[in-house]
Amino acid sequence: MLRNFITTLALSATMAAGFAGTALAQTSTITLRAVANSNTNDEDYDGLVVFKNYVENASNGKIKVDLFIGTQLCSNGAECLQGISDGSLDIYISTSGGASGIFPYVQVLDLPYLMPNDRVAEEVLTHTAFTSELRKMALADSEDTIRLMTIGNTGGWRNFANTKKTVKTPADLKGMKIRTIVADLPQELVKAMGASPTPIPWPELFTAMQTGVVDGTKNGITDIMNMKFPEAGLKHLTLDGHAYMAALWWMNNQKFQEMSPDMQRVILDGFYALQQATFASPKRKSIAAYEEFKKDGGEIYVPTPDEKARFQEAAQPVYGWFKDNVQGGDKAFTDLQAAVDTAQKTIKAQRESELN
Repeated sequence: MLRNFITTLALSATMAAGFAGTALAQTSTITLRAVANSNTNDEDYDGLVVFKNYVENASNGKIKVDLFIGTQLCSNGAECLQGISDGSLDIYISTSGGASGIFPYVQVLDLPYLMPNDRVAEEVLTHTAFTSELRKMALADSEDTIRLMTIGNTGGWRNFANTKKTVKTPADLKGMKIRTIVADLPQELVKAMGASPTPIPWPELFTAMQTGVVDGTKNGITDIMNMKFPEAGLKHLTLDGHAYMAALWWMNNQKFQEMSPDMQRVILDGFYALQQATFASPKRKSIAAYEEFKKDGGEIYVPTPDEKARFQEAAQPVYGWFKDNVQGGDKAFTDLQAAVDTAQKTIKAQRESELN
């Protein structure tokens, strides 16, 4: 009896200490270190400013968000995601390519022509199960340390651009040297189009086009104009929209789980506000960028539906390669296809209801 009584007292004391610690944690300020390896002109920064403003206000100052824009805390996807995993960083934004070394299946977002436009992409990333399925996969593979919070956009859509001629179909790309990152998927896409993939570091791309080391690239218009690529001879842009430039926002899972339910809801709503800001920012910035491109002598070509279908047909082998060669690729591909189908049905129903 005495032993049971002492055990009960000890358990009660432990629980009381735990409750006191929880109360203290909820009343003290939580500081989040948020990192973007970009600059203040980038959509990632726009999203973080919205996130910071929302979270700090909605939490009544209980959460403070410190922004680190650039590479002072970490310099690349692998290094920054390691920081998220070990808790030295709290929030980080990566491209799918930047996270592919740890979570290879996120490259599904780079597969060409699966999401046809902004409305479908935004419906997929906001209102289907696709993001939550990726979250489960990433948590399992990181031993519950790295949590995918949301997926937004960083730069609009990738399009083919070159220094040589107007590209209307994949046949026009044949023989061209197209710059890619050092990753298999974009190289497979370029090869499927009949061109030669040429990995070039981003800071070296201007000179590479200027000197003819490469003939073109596959980027969004804001990146093209921010880097002044028309001055390097890039004059032909084809709006084939082969890839949605997804931005994956990661958070240290322990930091999130230690928050009270009220603060967790603030964080979730903050990431929703961030996501919506990154959806909107590239659309606004691209208007001026396209105008500037044309003023610099650039030509913009929009493929006809038949020409777009030829691009999609040429890209088919990339899907098989992805499912067969990328860890988790088959599931991620199936999940995305199902999400796109669901999104298109939802949008169709919305349009029909608005026409009645």
